[in-house]
Amino acid sequence: MLQASDSVISTTNFSRAEWLALLARAPLDLLEQELKDHTQQAPQWLRAPETGLMMVEGRAGGTGERFNLGEVTVTRCALRLPNAHKIDAVGIAYVVGRSHRHAYLAAIADALLLSTTGQDQLEQTLLIPIKELVAQQNSARQTQANSSKVEFFTVARESGAGQDDED
Repeated sequence: MLQASDSVISTTNFSRAEWLALLARAPLDLLEQELKDHTQQAPQWLRAPETGLMMVEGRAGGTGERFNLGEVTVTRCALRLPNAHKIDAVGIAYVVGRSHRHAYLAAIADALLLSTTGQDQLEQTLLIPIKELVAQQNSARQTQANSSKVEFFTVARESGAGQDDED
């Protein structure tokens, strides 16, 4: 199943679901670097960063019935940026883990991306590098998984061939 961040990089604008998924997966140092100018003023908190648990579901064989896999720690927040940037957008973020700073920066980026003034520039400097990084991580994970792949048909055929010789 494809995730929002698994699609091919395009030059079109990202949907909000895509950029929220990318911001949740972004490295904290990249967010810090790109958003340092926007963290000078305190935001109006609608929901301060808070950490809790969320149930994660899995599927048997990837396509079968859903089942509760377990719980994962999630941090969320919602904020409104000060009017100095002439932005009246509410930014939200949900990130896996306990990093309040990551959730805060992702919510700032969400609010900035909702404004039309700097969206194209922020997409070029933040979202596209995150998307490329996630694609590299997915490729490395796929390569590692493929290196441990076992061909059971071959193993079964080889073990069956030895039994015919003994008869």
